[in-house]
Amino acid sequence: MKSINPDDFKVVGKIKLSKIPTNLFNEASEDDKEEKLDKVQAKLSELQDVMYAHNKYGVLICLQGMDTSGKDSLIREVFKEFNPRGVVVSSFKTPNSAELEHDYLWRHYLALPEKGKFAVFNRTHYENVLVTRVHPEYILSENLPGIEKVEDITPVFWENRMDQINNFEKHISQNGTIVMKFYFHLSKEEQRKRLLRRLEEKEHHWKFSPGDLKEREHWEDYMKFYEEAINETSTEIAPWYIIPADDKEMARYIVAKIIWEEMKKHTDIKEPELDEKVKANFEEYKKQLEME
Repeated sequence: MKSINPDDFKVVGKIKLSKIPTNLFNEASEDDKEEKLDKVQAKLSELQDVMYAHNKYGVLICLQGMDTSGKDSLIREVFKEFNPRGVVVSSFKTPNSAELEHDYLWRHYLALPEKGKFAVFNRTHYENVLVTRVHPEYILSENLPGIEKVEDITPVFWENRMDQINNFEKHISQNGTIVMKFYFHLSKEEQRKRLLRRLEEKEHHWKFSPGDLKEREHWEDYMKFYEEAINETSTEIAPWYIIPADDKEMARYIVAKIIWEEMKKHTDIKEPELDEKVKANFEEYKKQLEME
């Protein structure tokens, strides 16, 4: 298998999604991909233990993509070796009544990772510039000053919201949260196959929703708004990575490898040294325990 270089997937300039492949077409076997993922899983798990002791950074992993793009299964497979205390997954669906009494970023602040932990956002604060752009009537539920009808939502409104998201990510980054954002780049044809599988295979029936077909009708709009959001919000402190998602196993490995490679850059993450006085008395502490 070819080595994975995070820079090959990182958005550093303006991109056009239609020009980016949805499949890496790597010749690796399923066993090879699984073996490599297992190795990275173990490394990430060990790293999180060290992070917990170091207690200075949190890590925010943001996952965005169309329905069936593989976000849920990736969370299960990539983070399954973590100590349960070390990773918290939040899935952001339609805001509830309590959430709508606050600004749209409030619920995301509440779910940010503690120091020493990973937080995974399965769907993220970007829903507020994706789903709401396809369905601008949803904005009316936020009860915002000056927004009484859909026609009040101008292009400037969306520009301001992009700026607010950039400022949110800048703020949390400057306060110790490492941010990585992954867009699962799925082809429309592959989504069709996966939706059909949900209908054809009984064990997957529960995953199917007629709403998936309604949203599929807006595919081109979603691609347009994903492209714009990625172009406007991929920054050095909170970069986007575009992951070819037609091959689920390969996508999982790519994401895990990128997280590992990016985390290695933070060379200050180390287990804290014990106080010299404590270390000097180790033998005395051992004697105390042995004499009990």
